[in-house]
Amino acid sequence: MKLALFVVSLVLALLSGCANLPTDKVDLPPAPPTVTPLAPGLSPVGKGTASSQNVAHLALPNDLWERIRKGYAMPSLESELVQDRTQWYASKPEYIQRMTERSSKYLFHIVDELERRNLPTELALLPFIESAFNPQAVSSARASGMWQFMPATGKSFDLKQNVFRDDRRDVQASTRAALDYLQRLYGMFGDWHLALAAYNWGEGNVGKAIARNQRAGLPTTYADLNMPMETRMYVPKLLAMKNIVGHPATFSVTLPHIPNHPYFQSVPLPRDMDVSVAAKLAEISVDDFKALNPSAHRPVLLAAGIPSILLPWENAEVFQRNYESSGLGRMATWTAWVAPSTLKVADAAKRVGMNESDFRALNNIPPRMLIKAGSALLVPRTAQIVDDVTAGLADNGRLDLTPEQMLKRITVKAGKQDTVASVAKKHNLKTEQVAEWNKVSESASFKTGQQVVLFVAPKAGRGKAPSTQHPDKTKVANKKLSHDTRLAKK
Repeated sequence: MKLALFVVSLVLALLSGCANLPTDKVDLPPAPPTVTPLAPGLSPVGKGTASSQNVAHLALPNDLWERIRKGYAMPSLESELVQDRTQWYASKPEYIQRMTERSSKYLFHIVDELERRNLPTELALLPFIESAFNPQAVSSARASGMWQFMPATGKSFDLKQNVFRDDRRDVQASTRAALDYLQRLYGMFGDWHLALAAYNWGEGNVGKAIARNQRAGLPTTYADLNMPMETRMYVPKLLAMKNIVGHPATFSVTLPHIPNHPYFQSVPLPRDMDVSVAAKLAEISVDDFKALNPSAHRPVLLAAGIPSILLPWENAEVFQRNYESSGLGRMATWTAWVAPSTLKVADAAKRVGMNESDFRALNNIPPRMLIKAGSALLVPRTAQIVDDVTAGLADNGRLDLTPEQMLKRITVKAGKQDTVASVAKKHNLKTEQVAEWNKVSESASFKTGQQVVLFVAPKAGRGKAPSTQHPDKTKVANKKLSHDTRLAKK
């Protein structure tokens, strides 16, 4: 009895000794008790001490949001922008609801990784800012995944990107890379606000901005640097989400309950398998499967390149049981094929027994392109193909394309009774192409003297040269929505 009372007293003493961290918004209720993480590399408890492990177990919250709040460790930023962004998010409860519900599949894993590295748990909220927690998100600048890695940065952190998969979308791989990157940036700048600015803007740009201020004798904090508006708003947006998660009731926000236990587990992929088959074996929808395995953006999973898949915790055993009892001779209807020479798309499709449009769609090949020798493509897997795709091909397959011909845009005057078909025939072109270029139907007629747009090989060009640039290079001035507003619509 005395021992039990001692343990309870010890727990209460430890909890009452925790410090309250400041919030990033004035006039908020007191923040919940938090534990400041130790410096990276230091262990928070002694190794093998049963009493420490028991205390940690007793203090473990049931709600994941509470666990995040307890790990808040970033300094506050007194800024009107924090106030502005907090109110902006709070005014969009439907958006907050969509984001937080989407995050429920991934947050436990991220928080677990942050605590393992002794990093501030505010960082678990960063995907809200980057992608609205959508692992399939792709920006106009080609950043991808919920952590929004650019192609080159992803490669520098060992995120594989090939024709069959993109690890920038992989839940575990991208989280590992993002936290590696953030730790490195914090090591460079010694300040979380500057580290986050570098994550958004690049460490080189932040370093130059600091150097400029140093030469001018100015302070070098986040608030003092000259930076683009997107980066200026970046940390305030994260701190705004921190405020809302820290005090949802204050902002009339209801956060969905997220249990403090793993949502998914990793399951070995024993052989090449269609995505639809894997989802069926796990007894989940294809959409739910893709949400946990977003790097597999093709209809087939190649076991040599994706040795394991993520499944909801309770479905992992279901998958294994159904797989062992399935008795299916093969589980993949697609395989990889390497082009033996440079081929026209129509010729490649014919070789593998597909029509051209389906082949283009499956392999994402745009018009007027040739497939270069050595390119890896998805094709139907016939009964004669017994072996799965090799590791070398699954891990390094690339699709290399080259233009069929550099075409020149010209305009010609339609003659009397000219039609789309007659103009196409005169210039040795396809009727559907002429119709597409001029935004008319294939059966349309042109008025006499009407300007008809054609794309022809330079030597075959006839008629008046256009005064405008090639349409692919023409710049159209579009008023773009802000990053926050675009995400809010997702």
